[in-house]
Amino acid sequence: QVQLVESGGGLVKPGESLRLSCAISGGTRDYYAIGWFRQAPGKDREGIAYISSKASFDTTRYSDSVKGRFIISRDISDYPVYLTMNTLKPEDTAVYYCAASRLLADLVQGIPDYWGPGTQVTVSS
Repeated sequence: QVQLVESGGGLVKPGESLRLSCAISGGTRDYYAIGWFRQAPGKDREGIAYISSKASFDTTRYSDSVKGRFIISRDISDYPVYLTMNTLKPEDTAVYYCAASRLLADLVQGIPDYWGPGTQVTVSS
């Protein structure tokens, strides 16, 4: 059983940066693709960044809404997986979730095998 726990959320001002961490335990971690999702109040959950498994060479993908500002990365030795968020905007305010799946395609379709409980990010002056 894979367990995910996000950390690093908080309150920041527009233009600032924040790094979220996704700690992963259980399972054969090298074979899981990891994704970051977010859900703002009154909106659907949105997939924003994905990294394939180590076995698939850590290929990354981003949604258009965060491309060029957010970076997903995996610790060299092992997990956690990070989401570095730069040039934050008020519209980035949301609960951020990490998720894991054996298949990257399942993450991209929003149907991962495992979810974390989420961490709140608020961008406000």
